[in-house]
Amino acid sequence: MSLFSQAAAAVPTQLPFDTWLQAELDTVESALSAWVPEAAPAGLGIAMRYGVLDGGKRLRPMLVLAAAQAVQGHREAALRAACAVELIHAYSLVHDDMPCMDNDILRRGKPTVHVKYGEAQAMLAGDAMQALAFEVLTPDEGVPPALQAKLCSLLARSAGHAGMAGGQAIDLASVGMPLDERALRDMHHRKTGALLQASVLMGAACGNVDAVAWQALSDYGDAVGLAFQVVDDILDVTQASETLGKTAGKDMNNNKPTYVSILGLPAARVHAEELRQKAHEALARSGLAHVDRLKVLADKVVERDS
Repeated sequence: MSLFSQAAAAVPTQLPFDTWLQAELDTVESALSAWVPEAAPAGLGIAMRYGVLDGGKRLRPMLVLAAAQAVQGHREAALRAACAVELIHAYSLVHDDMPCMDNDILRRGKPTVHVKYGEAQAMLAGDAMQALAFEVLTPDEGVPPALQAKLCSLLARSAGHAGMAGGQAIDLASVGMPLDERALRDMHHRKTGALLQASVLMGAACGNVDAVAWQALSDYGDAVGLAFQVVDDILDVTQASETLGKTAGKDMNNNKPTYVSILGLPAARVHAEELRQKAHEALARSGLAHVDRLKVLADKVVERDS
């Protein structure tokens, strides 16, 4: 029997957003806990679980599940996609925090994985989480093979050289360099936005979506992905580390280009609101009936304070 066949039925669309959100957060946390193996050899599983469980906003999984519900998609496939995208996100944070990258000591309100378990174990934990994401997407039964392939393709492209990894490479190469807004947007579309956009599209892929709705959801994901980064840059200079759960002011101290350094704080805030409106407009033209949760998620991205 599938892990999700009984306990993880889709949360009804008529429930209030906060009720839906908590139910889905609990489901994703339970699924991740079931799949990330504590018994992996030589303490590897413990480091993996430390890196992905009990922390984070779980925005990407929620985008998957909200989009899947908007298209009345395959529930088990959507839950697997939600967990897979969170595993990719968590692995990227583990690696990004290492001394060879951003050299950070705080993540999700606790010491980073390399601080807690050492650099070698952190590297292996990230590697193992990346592989596990694709294992989760490809069960022996329960999800049609063609859908498995589609989900793997969307996730791999968003995480690889054209997406997250490529954006991180640009980020590292841009320290101390002047970037215009167009170049900064391209970097963050890859580094942050690609995985957020893929989260929406992975959820959409779990149902039957026409070309108009697919493009609208893609545009929504693009706007939300960029808005997330703009707000991240704003919070980096306006909030304390205790609120953020990570080191505040890190980008400024490392002389990295941000939306605040290029546009200024007031203009960055205006831009975040513009992107929120673009996300709402994309949902309005999708032709889909149940997009309210996607709309609220866009609002929460722009209004968040951590």
